Amino acid sequence: MDIDKELQEIFDDPLLQMSEQEKNLFDIPQDMRRVIAKKKADYVAQRKLCKNFDDYKPLFEKVHQELKEGKRSLLKINKTATLAAGRYYFVSGQMLLLEKIGELKKSSNFLPDARTRCIYENGTESDILLQTLRKNVVGDGYAISELQEEATAQFFNYSDISTEDKVTGYIYVLSSLSDDPAIKDEKNLYKIGFTTDSVEQRITNAEKDPTYLMAPVKIVATYKVVNMNSQKFEDLVHQLLKPVQLQVSVFDNNGIEHQPEEWFIVPLPVVDVIIKKIMDGTIVGYTYNPQMECLEKRIVKAKSTFDTSGMKVLTLNIKKKYFDEIMRGEKKIEYRELKQTTLNRYTYIDEADDKRYLRRYDALRLFVGYHKDRESALVQVTDITYNEGIVEYHLGMILEHLSNNE
Repeated sequence: MDIDKELQEIFDDPLLQMSEQEKNLFDIPQDMRRVIAKKKADYVAQRKLCKNFDDYKPLFEKVHQELKEGKRSLLKINKTATLAAGRYYFVSGQMLLLEKIGELKKSSNFLPDARTRCIYENGTESDILLQTLRKNVVGDGYAISELQEEATAQFFNYSDISTEDKVTGYIYVLSSLSDDPAIKDEKNLYKIGFTTDSVEQRITNAEKDPTYLMAPVKIVATYKVVNMNSQKFEDLVHQLLKPVQLQVSVFDNNGIEHQPEEWFIVPLPVVDVIIKKIMDGTIVGYTYNPQMECLEKRIVKAKSTFDTSGMKVLTLNIKKKYFDEIMRGEKKIEYRELKQTTLNRYTYIDEADDKRYLRRYDALRLFVGYHKDRESALVQVTDITYNEGIVEYHLGMILEHLSNNE
């Protein structure tokens, strides 16, 4: 069989021949060709090997360690957040350092944008656009907080306790000395509890108590507690560390099955920071991230505490750029165009003379954008004027500024 001859006969088949009209069906119009050519010409940031990565590797290792020691925490940022050079971020589970931001220019959506230099912990770097990086961090990542002061090992000394304080007990952290491989091989396994007695007294005969996994235990840390309700403490710990609660069944000497609830798989330095934050009341703003083994700071919506009783307040949405200018005192007037749809909001008709007048407001409540975690401020209005279809709100003091934690 002559393979070449058979293939040639197939290609010469009239059914495979196309007319010029049929060929034109596969042709690309000129306008589409220009768009494709433009897209091909556009620069796309690519990862490349970071030649001086040895300078950055110890920094990444240090930040990872500080996360596990509770000196730093993860931050979920919102859509209005601004990224800063020198800060660390996580995107898709990988840490990066925003080492440098180039010259800022307005992008197509009027936001400041620039090429960056980002160093990744896998030894690569890129010059990804700032706004693209921001979207990636918001959508699938975290910011990493600045370095916090190292938590002290003992939060309350006798000198800290006044006569009005009531010593209510001790918080203790224990490790298990069990020979059971399922428990012995579990890294970072600790029992966190509360007692009104001495810890040494509490753990007497631990090897006979299913609460202590029917095994001796070792005291890792204790903390003197003042003015703390034991039930409140236990509820906070269990709520925070429930995702890493040890799931195990233990049988007592009578063969009865128990499920201990106070054992958690969490690094000891993080336990130390958690207890500190419980004591000072700031733990409500955090969750524990089991994958990263560190604390994650939640975005807590700020609530207004300013009493606006008796005040007339106009609520307006505003762009971040203009909001920041007002906060810095650079923008003294907020302008609003008088349209048919806003006529009744900014003006009114006086029944006494049937004339239209500007509505008087004592303050503006300004919101950045429309998302639920938006930043806001209450700003005093000193005067309201009208100029060729534009209502002008003259601004005075910043009465209140609400910024959600990021």
